[in-house]
Amino acid sequence: MRTAAPATGAYLLGFLGVASFSLTFPMTRVADAELDPVFVGLGRAIVAALLALLVLQWQRAPWPTRHQVQRLIVVALGVVVGFPLLSAWAMRSVDSSHGAIIAGLLPLATAAGGAWRAKERPTLQWWLCAALGSALVLAHAFRVGDGQLGAADLALTGAMLAAAVGYTEGAMLAREMPAERVICWALIIAAPLILVVLLVYPLHWQPASLAAWGAFGYVSAFSMFLGFFAWYRGLAKGGIARISQIQLLQPFLTLLAAAFLFGELVEPGMWLFAAGVMTCVAIGRRMPAVPVNQGNTNSR
Repeated sequence: MRTAAPATGAYLLGFLGVASFSLTFPMTRVADAELDPVFVGLGRAIVAALLALLVLQWQRAPWPTRHQVQRLIVVALGVVVGFPLLSAWAMRSVDSSHGAIIAGLLPLATAAGGAWRAKERPTLQWWLCAALGSALVLAHAFRVGDGQLGAADLALTGAMLAAAVGYTEGAMLAREMPAERVICWALIIAAPLILVVLLVYPLHWQPASLAAWGAFGYVSAFSMFLGFFAWYRGLAKGGIARISQIQLLQPFLTLLAAAFLFGELVEPGMWLFAAGVMTCVAIGRRMPAVPVNQGNTNSR
């Protein structure tokens, strides 16, 4: 049985989230060049947590329930700690254009999370197309790594898995509370532990340029905060498996930014791999529609 396609608004929200995330790798690389990667990876959460506190106070948001706090911890471990820290470390070793290709794993991982946690059931044809796209991603990683995965590739893969867990659980919570409060509460919950780590960890400080601090400001305000407002709302309204596929635009957007805004050399092969991954998921979306259990979708 075919289900109705998600409203255009859900796709638009998803695209806005992906557009803000697409600059994460290039901006992280700029910040990493002059700032400690641990500070870049975790410090952004402290800045975002301060913004989150202002939003929650302005909204007079009620405290989450104990069960919601447990799930918010999962969100925090995925998108507040795991993804930022692992990706910041990896960006010290690889170009953001390379990271963009590895990010092609994220839609499949997020859809798998939706199938498991949200009981969404993509068709077999859809899974085959998504698996082929992921195989292209791994082929690219082996090609540039002389037949083996490097430590940065493993870190990026771990970052993608952490993000997928955080995206899935956050989307589920966004059906129970306004989407912006999901990331706000996750940041508030994680902030004390992150602050302790930053105070204890021997950070390496050196004079940094305005560009490095500006890049750090971007990943703090947009990658770690505002982007999730649209992203979680889009996933909750349109279905995790469906909307997660918009992330296949992210490699292209990141490659464009890396090439034209940051001057990175993007070899033609990377464009071909990115196009192949996106084509696989585009074909998958033309397969029979994904039955989605919308549950009690929060449209606020």
